[in-house]
Amino acid sequence: MGGCPVAVRIPEFLKKVTEGDYEAAYEIIKTTNSLPAVCGRVCPQERQCESRCVRGIKGEPVGIGRLERFVADMHMKNHKEVMPASGSEKEGGSAGASEKANGEAAAKKRVAIIGSGPAGLSCAGDLVKYGYDVTIFEAFHKAGGVLVYGIPEFRLPKAIVEREIDALKEAGVKIYKDTVAGRAVSVDELFEEGFEAVFIGTGAGLPSFMGIPGENGCGVYSANEYLTRVNLMKSYDASYDTPIRASRVTAVVGGGNVAMDAARCALRMGAEKVYVLYRRDESEMPAREEEIHHAKDEGVEFRFLTAPTEIINDDNGNVTAIRCIRMEPGEPDASGRRRPVPVEGSEYTIELDTVIIAVGTTPNPLIRMTTPGLETDAKGCIVTKEDGVTTTREGVFAGGDAVTGAATVILAMGAGKNAAKAIDEYLKSK
Repeated sequence: MGGCPVAVRIPEFLKKVTEGDYEAAYEIIKTTNSLPAVCGRVCPQERQCESRCVRGIKGEPVGIGRLERFVADMHMKNHKEVMPASGSEKEGGSAGASEKANGEAAAKKRVAIIGSGPAGLSCAGDLVKYGYDVTIFEAFHKAGGVLVYGIPEFRLPKAIVEREIDALKEAGVKIYKDTVAGRAVSVDELFEEGFEAVFIGTGAGLPSFMGIPGENGCGVYSANEYLTRVNLMKSYDASYDTPIRASRVTAVVGGGNVAMDAARCALRMGAEKVYVLYRRDESEMPAREEEIHHAKDEGVEFRFLTAPTEIINDDNGNVTAIRCIRMEPGEPDASGRRRPVPVEGSEYTIELDTVIIAVGTTPNPLIRMTTPGLETDAKGCIVTKEDGVTTTREGVFAGGDAVTGAATVILAMGAGKNAAKAIDEYLKSK
């Protein structure tokens, strides 16, 4: 349990699994984890709960993540009909900010959540359990954040995400989509409309680039844009008009899980050859070992200790090649890892037509630009106090990638849980 950011009661749910009482196991998981079917698929359990399992000392740890996935899937199989609460999901505008809950909910304190990604959904799930009237405002036309726009279908089926979100709506969470906070409604306006606390879980959707020549060529994507076009906007489906490049050879720059997702999506979109270019060696790749394994198994070619120096475009601005240089480990940097340094005279060129940049993301600046009193750091991340979720603006809380920069789904969920607890304490003290 000490390795789980949302403190799933692991021994208890495992005991129920051994007894064959899968529904009881599911209910135990749900007491601390709002999205068990998601976490069972995308959490890096090997670095978290399973790394703390004592059975791993002399062999393999218990497959906690797979068991969580199994239990959640069994629940969904046996509870196929999940009916959202009437009127719990609406399209567009800031009308949701002024809608008054009726009946018993009218007496509840109201909390607004900006963003329906893992941090926002986790925060909403706990706040509803605490008895608050919770409304989520989502910028996209579909709720789920990175769970729907970033993680591909083959890793996380979108029907699973929809079922998890439906369960939250059934519990009373209201969701307003197509509502861009900072444009359609501001944090100040949410307070004016009667919300007594606001949680910001807007993630880190602003892509970073390398700053090399040719990066503006036609056929260069950020991984964020590429995955959004494929996953959320369904460019893989001929019945949709979402434009995406019909690639023959693709290079993905980066070594994280997002790079693996982009590379595997590029193969599924028809690329004959996909390279992953990473400036360090394989042992230092931040991607999960199983994601690297799957990418290799599907035919992705890895070029380690390789750094792009230029993207070459033709006279019409279309990408034709990428220029690279080989690297070698140098002296340790601030992170303790050996800094990669260029090998003189080792440049070479790869002919291709598509480049996907997956070197990180930062928070979108829209919220900080429209919220007076909200402090952010040099990277645009929201500054929080010692608890990690209380911001410099009274009544405003934040968590997930909007605070930490790009990280994992489960860490964002942990931040959402911590924020729900902090909001509860704050509102009770008012």
